[in-house]
Amino acid sequence: MRGRFITFEGSEGSGKSTQSRALYNYLKSRGNKVIYLREPGGTKVSEKIRKMLLDGSNHRMTASCEMLLYMASRAQVVEEVIKPALVSGSHVICDRFLDSTVAYQGFGLGMNIALIRYLGDFVSAGVKPDLTIFLDLPVEKGLRHRRRSYDRIESRPLAYHRRVRNGYLTMARREPRRFKVVRVAEDKSVTQNRIRELVIGYVF
Repeated sequence: MRGRFITFEGSEGSGKSTQSRALYNYLKSRGNKVIYLREPGGTKVSEKIRKMLLDGSNHRMTASCEMLLYMASRAQVVEEVIKPALVSGSHVICDRFLDSTVAYQGFGLGMNIALIRYLGDFVSAGVKPDLTIFLDLPVEKGLRHRRRSYDRIESRPLAYHRRVRNGYLTMARREPRRFKVVRVAEDKSVTQNRIRELVIGYVF
């Protein structure tokens, strides 16, 4: 039986990484075979690409270069980790996937979304999320949650981050069966319980 592929999306500071890892630990505690990944990253090659993408000194990186680097990282992790895991019956929880590129480089930077989806389908080799959870939080509040120096993407203007959030909400309206919006609560456990209620129908 093929494993389930669950992805997490969210604006900066939404708690996406915390909540996705909490779900991973919960599923493991229930005896499920499950692996956890982040994007970009998840393999040696992909982690090296991640460093290039987030390095603030790479301020002259063009939008097309940025988008293609995300795609290159994704191609590697899909082939090396995600496809084999799903075929073996393991569930995969991934902190970001193709929807991030559509939101950040498409809606955010104004790149051609049809082109992004075309390239995304190619590098994903038929792998698509069964469920995508978007953690929604006003961008101003999310950016205030950051207690460290901003990376290259986080340091972009507020208007950019608003376009990204609106892009996610647009995708959620267009794909309501796959794309679920979870409002971020002040209490992290409340948010996690909302996530688990959604996931139960996909995993158990």
